[in-house]
Amino acid sequence: MTAPVCTSASNAVTRALPYPSFASYVKARQPVLLRTARSLTANPSDAEDLLQTALAKTYVAWDRIEDHRALDGYVRRALLNTRTSQWRKRKVDEFVCGELPEPEGLPGPDPAEAQALHDAMWRAIMKLPARQRAMVVLRYYEDLSEAQTAEVLGVSIGTVKSAVSRALGKLREDPELGPVR
Repeated sequence: MTAPVCTSASNAVTRALPYPSFASYVKARQPVLLRTARSLTANPSDAEDLLQTALAKTYVAWDRIEDHRALDGYVRRALLNTRTSQWRKRKVDEFVCGELPEPEGLPGPDPAEAQALHDAMWRAIMKLPARQRAMVVLRYYEDLSEAQTAEVLGVSIGTVKSAVSRALGKLREDPELGPVR
């Protein structure tokens, strides 16, 4: 038979708590106190740690607490004070500086201009005859091949090629799309 590696831990397990009333209090009130701790933190694991710390502080002061009917208030105050201390000690990762840390880059495309171009393109497409409009939409908006477009419309591939070519020519001549060129 081998001896336990950590004798103090094995002795701590076999010893009874000096305050049996503390153990019964924790057993009875832990769910309520845990809800209070969860309201103070965003993470449930942090709430459990916060409650454990507050209960440890309460245990140390157990014999000094005169009115055991006010224990919930004492533990809640310990929860709040502990959370406030944690908040004050948190590491600050942001520092005020004279220069902005973001690199100066090229400005991105203006969303309003992109929308105006999109609208102008659709107005120009709507001016096309129905057959050419259908072929342009299938080829360039639906991204179908010439063969797939021909199959959908029930025409030959040559018809698709010539109609799309004429439609693109009309779009190139449209005055609304002049600034794009």
